[in-house]
Parts: sequence; C-alpha cells; structure tokens
Amino acid sequence: MINPACIIGLGNLGLPMARNLLAAKFQLSVYNRTPEKALPLVEQGARLAGSAAEAARGSVFIITIVSDDRALESIVDDAFLSACLPGAIHLSMSTILPATAEKLAAMHAKHRIDYVAAPVFGRPEAAAAKKLWICTSGPEKAKKAAKIVFDALGQGVFDFGEAPGAASVVKLAGNFLLTAAIEAMGEAAALAEKNGVPRAALLNMLTSTLFNCPIYNNYAARIIAADFDKVGFTARLALKDMRLALDTATASDTPMPILSLLRDRYLAAIANNQGHLDASALALRPALDAGLNWMPQKP
Repeated sequence: MINPACIIGLGNLGLPMARNLLAAKFQLSVYNRTPEKALPLVEQGARLAGSAAEAARGSVFIITIVSDDRALESIVDDAFLSACLPGAIHLSMSTILPATAEKLAAMHAKHRIDYVAAPVFGRPEAAAAKKLWICTSGPEKAKKAAKIVFDALGQGVFDFGEAPGAASVVKLAGNFLLTAAIEAMGEAAALAEKNGVPRAALLNMLTSTLFNCPIYNNYAARIIAADFDKVGFTARLALKDMRLALDTATASDTPMPILSLLRDRYLAAIANNQGHLDASALALRPALDAGLNWMPQKP
C-alpha cells in the first residue's frame, strides 16, 4: 500500500525519521531549508521538494519537525494550507508552545486539515532505531489514521486527548524533568569531587542502584566523560525549551522555581559561548561554581 507522506525539517531527528519512513515504504517527499541535507534521502527514493507547500501537495501525512514556533509558523502559511489535501493530517512533532498548537489547529480546521500534536522524546540515536516515544493530542480519527506513521517512527504512543496543546504541555514538562535531572547530577557530582570522591565513582554507583533508568544512565555517562561535543540536542535549543516551559507556567500562574534556575543555567552557557555544546553541558555550570573544570584540555 502506498502512503503519500512528506517530512519537513531534516535536522538531527528529522533525517533518521525520514529514513525510517522510506524503509517502511512510504512514498516520501522531503523539504529542508538547506537542500543538501536531503540528498542522501533522494538517493534512497525520496522526492526533493522546493518548498514546504510543494512537499505537502498530495501528501496524506504531513510531518513537521523544526526548531521552534517561529520556524513552524513560517511554514504554515496560506500557500502551505492551500496545497494540503482536504482531509490530510498534519503531524506536528516539534517542541512548541501549547498556545501555538491551538492557533495552528484552528487555522488547519478552516482548510479541513487535521492538526495532530505529536512531539517526541528521544535523541537522534533513538530516532534512528525507531525508539522514539510519541505524545499525541488532537482529533481521534486522525490519530488512529496516523498509527501507521507512528509505528514506523517510535516504540510507543501516549494519547493526551483532543485538546491541540495538551501534547505540547507534556513535552515541555518532560524536557523540564530531563534537564532538572542533569542539573541535579551535576550538583551531586560537584559535591563529590570537591570532597575527594571521583564523580565517576558516585554516578556509576547511583545509576546502577537508586537511579537505574535511561535518562540518568545516558547523561551520567556524558558527565563522567565530559562528552559534550557530541551533540544530539544543543544547549541553545534547550534554552529555547526552558523559555517555552516558563512562558507556559507564567501564563497558567504555575510557579516553577527550579525551571527558572534551569533557564538561567542555559542562559549562562550561551553567554559563555557554550550554546553549541550538547544540552547535557548544563552539568558544567554547578562544576564551575564549585571551582572545577571538567572540560578535557585540548592539545
């Protein structure tokens, strides 16, 4: 069965996701602002589109995974919406404000296009292995129809109802918890090393006992190795997510003091020219506050 689909945005997640859609025999169109990124996909059978609207034309499933609200809203213009088939399903997999999801859903409804929020949890290696966790919210019929896409991309789907912004709230809450874990490990590791205990000894013990779970295991290994140059998700994008979460918290009168700290930590990273490093470089901030330097010395 041919399933016409397109994916717009071929970054660290979008590129492996597109490969998995091709492997699942989707008839795939791709669009990226930097066309060169799409060339390996074209060699595997994808069609390269010259614009987002061209990619969407004729697609039953329209997948967008871009950096932020501004990038997504720049895509969803009149040309894009007019190009979409009536009854097409837009699977919006970016991390954005719930308010943006609600606005876009209303715009899509006017063109008889279903908007499904479907942000994902997982780093690029998880995307490549079809191990993403997908959170959804939107029209029930559209979510059921999109199962064939979700099965090609992830290991599980969690449904949060029909409100367009619900899945975006979950994504922001999850990213807050993830970065809070990195901050907590950084503080604990700094405490250990300032008192004569190597951070590797502390974190290896904790992640094999009390905190034996993927987030703690994966990020503890990065903190131990100070492996922040291998980037799956940049500190600059993490700052964006903390700002979105803080905006959402402020709009709903939800005090989140730890979130405010995380925003400031990432802001300090940007100010110190570390925005290009992996988001796990957040752990450097408490180390630096304690007078420790975990970055490997370059020859």
